[in-house]
Amino acid sequence: MPKFHTTNPYSCSYLPDRLACSEIATPEHLIDTKAYGKLVQAGFRRSGHYIYRSCCEHCQACQSVRVTVKTFTSKRAQRRAWKLHQHLVVTQHPLHYKPEHYALYQRYQSKRHLGGGMDNDCREQYHNFLLQSYVNSKLVEFHEADQLRMISIIDILPDGISSVYTFFDADIAHASFGTYNILWQIEQCRQLDLDYLYLGYWIKENKKMRYKANFQPLEVLINGRWQLPGSGNIL
Repeated sequence: MPKFHTTNPYSCSYLPDRLACSEIATPEHLIDTKAYGKLVQAGFRRSGHYIYRSCCEHCQACQSVRVTVKTFTSKRAQRRAWKLHQHLVVTQHPLHYKPEHYALYQRYQSKRHLGGGMDNDCREQYHNFLLQSYVNSKLVEFHEADQLRMISIIDILPDGISSVYTFFDADIAHASFGTYNILWQIEQCRQLDLDYLYLGYWIKENKKMRYKANFQPLEVLINGRWQLPGSGNIL
């Protein structure tokens, strides 16, 4: 069984004017895919070997969300994005490093998250963030002809897929790569007969998180129970 400890307060990366605390599950090397799947059901996320969930004393802005795959219905704009990228060649691999991947990551961070800290990630930081895992993780490449357009890191769980991180060619305007990627992950869940796509946190005050609410039905982890949000809840 994993043990848990709480970090000291640190600057929140989602809401810069606030402090955050995380609950950490240890020892990481003894948490296999089955155990990790149960932790994800309880709201935990993974960053490299680091398995955590928010446990801030005076803030509950971070809400864990998941798409219920069997009842998901795409919207018109999502269907356009899906159709737009049907020509992409998708391949799945074990986690591994390629200079081409890291170069795309750097371009994405400088375009989409300039000044956020991750735009300065060195190769070691990139490796620690995305390429270390003790669970069933995959690196997914999306190519257009001979051009790498997108990379997605996913974890395959007993009941679903956990979307760890995705980065893409942000120089192509209005490409909707992110929308297509989530639709692809939903389709992967269907092919593997898995019930959920775990999308991590939804934060109302963070504009970059709002896209997740476009994928319905979206369940929210509220007081330890996954449920569709009612009129008094977040979405």
